[in-house]
Amino acid sequence: MAPGAPVNEPVVLTSTYHAGGDATYGRDANATWEAFEAALGALEGGSALAFASGMGAIASVVETLPVGACVVAPVDAYQGVRLLLGDLAAFGRLAVRSVDVADTDAVLVACADAGASSGLLWLESPTNPMLAIADLPALIAGAHRHGLLVAVDNTMATPLLQRPLDLGADVVVHSVTKLLAGHSDLVLGAAVVRDPALLTALTRQRSLHGAVPGPLETFLALRGLRTLAVRLERAQGNAGELARRLVSDAAVAWVRYPGLESHPGHSLALRQMRGFGTMIAFQMRGGGPAADAVCDAVRLIVHGTSLGGVESLIEHRSRYPAEAHLPPGVLRLSVGIEHVDDLWADLQQALAAGG
Repeated sequence: MAPGAPVNEPVVLTSTYHAGGDATYGRDANATWEAFEAALGALEGGSALAFASGMGAIASVVETLPVGACVVAPVDAYQGVRLLLGDLAAFGRLAVRSVDVADTDAVLVACADAGASSGLLWLESPTNPMLAIADLPALIAGAHRHGLLVAVDNTMATPLLQRPLDLGADVVVHSVTKLLAGHSDLVLGAAVVRDPALLTALTRQRSLHGAVPGPLETFLALRGLRTLAVRLERAQGNAGELARRLVSDAAVAWVRYPGLESHPGHSLALRQMRGFGTMIAFQMRGGGPAADAVCDAVRLIVHGTSLGGVESLIEHRSRYPAEAHLPPGVLRLSVGIEHVDDLWADLQQALAAGG
């Protein structure tokens, strides 16, 4: 860094450039995007592209597929992905096979059926919101044997806990809005790849479909990325402790957290992750009404949708029509960086209201 240079990458607010340089128009290039992309690419071990939203990144990946391709995707996946794939299938753009990503054999059977269509295996691990763990090395290798592209949504783990490109994935996507940016103040997405041809295809999709990020959003995301490690360490520690305490609460039927030995994917998470993340799912014995009562009773924890911020968020996911497949009474808890005892005191009084 040159003497007198700014420590932080400045925000470049322009839509137009003088002719003759590398940048020609604001939909195609921006120095603030590029600084964020360089940082995220280094973390994931590939070349990153920023998008206006996580869904913008996801849709761009899907749009690289030929008409009639089959997408194998989790039953338990981010609802935006399931809604997008459902819409595209309804219009005949592609076919969809829904699978339990924790059932490796069943996923590979679906991949074998989809392989003739130049299709895609879409993975989340942990899944949103039920926190299932997929055997990424086995599924990625198996999908490739059948000729499928493999995309992994790494939002819940971040590259600090797992790097899917190192395991053979073709593309990694993020809702940067969540843990990477970490402050609940922006909407942004990203895709990361190693194949230059796929990078070119995604760049073209981003430009032609207008899913370009704003300079201010990418500046804020880069700022958030600088504190990812310390935020993740604190929130993950809180999540592990809260999960252990929740197991013993009489109002709670079960708890899903990959760090618990009772989690079906615990041993797999130990092998392929460097930590268990900041998310907890748990079931209230009183079902939907009890879950709603908990959401109404929290005071420090925020009742709201999203995850990965410095504040803890709780939500009754099955209240949404798109999440009707979930058991009534399942709560998704995104654990933040507050003091763990303050969080537990708030949870205890809320659980008593729901019990």
